[in-house]
Amino acid sequence: MGSMARDIQDGPGEAGAVATAFPSKYLPPVTYRDMPEPLPLRKVLGPGVIAAGIGLASGEFILWPYITSQVGLVFLWAAVIGVVTQFFINMEIERYTLATGETALTGFSRYWRHWGLVFALMTFLANAWPGWITSSATMVTFIFDGGSAKLLAILGLLSIALALTLTPVVYTVVERVEFFKVGIILFFLVVAIAAAITADAWGALPDAVTGFGRLPEGLAVALVLPALAFAGAGGGQNLVQSNWMRDKGYGMGVHIPHLASPVTGAPEATPGTGYAFPQSDENLRRWHSWWRVSNNEQLVSFVAITIVTIVLMSLLAYSTVLGAEAENNISFLQAEGEALMDRVGSWFGYLFWIIGATSLFAAALGIVDYTCRLVADVLKVSYLADNQRWSESRIYFALVWLSVVWSAIILLTITSQPLILLIISASIGGFMMFIYSGLLILINKRSLPAAIRISGFRTATMVWSVLLFGAASVIAVQGQWDNIKDLLGLG
Repeated sequence: MGSMARDIQDGPGEAGAVATAFPSKYLPPVTYRDMPEPLPLRKVLGPGVIAAGIGLASGEFILWPYITSQVGLVFLWAAVIGVVTQFFINMEIERYTLATGETALTGFSRYWRHWGLVFALMTFLANAWPGWITSSATMVTFIFDGGSAKLLAILGLLSIALALTLTPVVYTVVERVEFFKVGIILFFLVVAIAAAITADAWGALPDAVTGFGRLPEGLAVALVLPALAFAGAGGGQNLVQSNWMRDKGYGMGVHIPHLASPVTGAPEATPGTGYAFPQSDENLRRWHSWWRVSNNEQLVSFVAITIVTIVLMSLLAYSTVLGAEAENNISFLQAEGEALMDRVGSWFGYLFWIIGATSLFAAALGIVDYTCRLVADVLKVSYLADNQRWSESRIYFALVWLSVVWSAIILLTITSQPLILLIISASIGGFMMFIYSGLLILINKRSLPAAIRISGFRTATMVWSVLLFGAASVIAVQGQWDNIKDLLGLG
């Protein structure tokens, strides 16, 4: 049986035939269908920009500038390591979805039905702490010199829920918001280079190279894993690359319906099980073209935008708030804005806070979307596939509002600084990355045909990811347990 499966999987295959190398004990079998023609880079830009856009807040706007304010630029090398590692993670997630139209979580669930649920629960736990929307609201209070951050955060959550559930195609509004956000941040950074980043900061940049591999004195160990996980995307945000690229129409994802709002009456998504493509010369040509353009999209958008933004925001922090006292809160962002007012002018300090509040709000919108998108896909594919009432779109709609209500309850019942919430979230996300990096090796070696499965070099990058995030998770456990106890008043 194993030999026959290999022959069918590695052979040409016929449209409609079953690709038996894909396990079908827990999910419907995969059948053959032709790979669509590849699109040029300009038409597929989107998933990487969304990933960068959501990340241009928690890590780039808060954690890395915070670290710089405490220890300078000597730990910046770790940001590059984190982003490059996540590039290879993202591409292995994309490899499976390009080849099948299924999400990576569906691929995991073919080997054990509940893998998707495990990651869905961890994603929810990682994002249950509304640190992003709270940070955005706090920045608004800086602009107006007062106000209720909790009330503003709850109003922000309500506007996010309305935006996500009233748009006809959910991916479209998320892409537009994140493109706008990336654009205004890059504009701000161009102004910052000209007006605010000092010669001393540029002169200190080589410290990021000479300090390679060294954990600087004064940097809390509990920040190591969050810094690595939030250098880019992190946690469930990497996994949801599958969903975004499928909605964008990458590879075999073009055969899967878009996630759409049930409120507007648009067509609703069906269970996201996918297809294999026959191993003909024409289909393999299309595959290699898709693989090339997908790698380029991630390099141009996710990697380039993220690294440039981390470096420039860290240089800005170095120029303004190096050595400022900030004990597990984002008061250094207020100090940074005030320093920019003194150095450049009041208008620039206010612009910094406005860009920050907008950036963090857009991140919160993206996080609500990807959390609910990921969980809805898992529930529909693995548990509600035959239920005609609960489409994936209806599940998504319900989860968005449940998420908003949950976050509002957290805001009203737990008193804590936003940075602590973000550190806890990133630590859970980093642990997820440790687990699913190994699972990506499994599905991309065992399910995919030899011509397109993960190579030796790419396998080595996934082994590195397992080791990196496994070690960082062990280091972070004690520190995060103390944070959780403090958060719940158990310390």
